[in-house]
This record gives sequence, structure tokens and C-alpha cells, in this order.
Amino acid sequence: MLENIRAPKEIPFFDHRNSMVESIKNSSRHRGYSFAYFVYRKIKNILLYRMAYFCPLNSWRIKLHRWRGANIGKNVFIDKQCSLDNAFPEYIYIGDFVGVNQGTTILTHTNIRSHFDGLITPMVKRVVIKDYALIGINSTLLPGVIIGKSSIVSAGSVVSSNVKDYTLVQGNPAKKIIQYEHMLINKK
Repeated sequence: MLENIRAPKEIPFFDHRNSMVESIKNSSRHRGYSFAYFVYRKIKNILLYRMAYFCPLNSWRIKLHRWRGANIGKNVFIDKQCSLDNAFPEYIYIGDFVGVNQGTTILTHTNIRSHFDGLITPMVKRVVIKDYALIGINSTLLPGVIIGKSSIVSAGSVVSSNVKDYTLVQGNPAKKIIQYEHMLINKK
């Protein structure tokens, strides 16, 4: 999974001053899609996203998110009411045996208005959650982060930088609380 990760890329500033049709034309041109394919893809993504958000069965939620384009490993649990980026789900990489608890938000892009030009660059970046990681309830993962193997993101945390393997992080912004690999090795 990690060998095929998409590279970050700059995206255009958010601009919907024109009519809806002009906005769709601009968005489809920036993505390199035909107008019809862009509309089809957008509608499909929105419908699958909403279905996954409320779906009562984990196996169906996983399938719905995969159909949207998210890269999800085996034996993964994604709880109800999780928001996996609505515009670029294909930039989400979730390893095997990962747990993502209710209310988690995974963002892969910043979609800002042009008056922030020079301050913030609109980008889409991958989010990687490595094998055996656990994401606590109501956490937020921001674009570009990697959650290390067997790491834990505590409930309500906002992760804005990478988390090392076997590390518990907590807070806003998330800070390392403890690195526990040595604890696991000593128990074997």
C-alpha cells in the first residue's frame, strides 16, 4: 500500500463567483476530467459518502469508502459518522487492522479563497494510517500526516504533524504523551 502513495499537489484556490455551470467547468478542467465525468464522479462521491456516514454495518462502510477511492487495508474498522475527505478520498491510505472511531475527520486538502494567496497554498496531500493504529473518537487528521504503526490518537485530538510508531498522542495540536514500543517488547 505505501509504495503507491500519491504525491502532494497544488490545487486551485476556491472560487465560485461564477454560475454553477462555470464553477463545474473550472473544477473539471483543473482535475483533467470532462464536464460529464466530473459531474458523475462528484455525485457518486457525495452519495457514497452520505451512505457510508450513516451505514450501520462496518463491512458495507468499508466498501462504500473504497468505491469512493479511499485505500483501505484488511480487517479495518471505520465507525459510523466518520468523514473521510469529500473531494480527494483517493489520498487516504489506511493500513491493516486499523480502528477509526466515531466522529473522526480525515482531511486531505485545503480549499481556501484567493485572498489568502501568499499566506497559504491550497494543496492536496495524502494521509496515511499505518497498520494496527487506533484513532480515538472525534479526532481530526489534517492533510499530510502519517500515523505510525500501532500508534494511538487519543479522543478529540487534532493531528497536524506525523506520529511515530508506537506512540500515544493527545490534544489540540496533538502532542506525544508516551512512546510505548519498549513496554510491548518487555512483555513478550
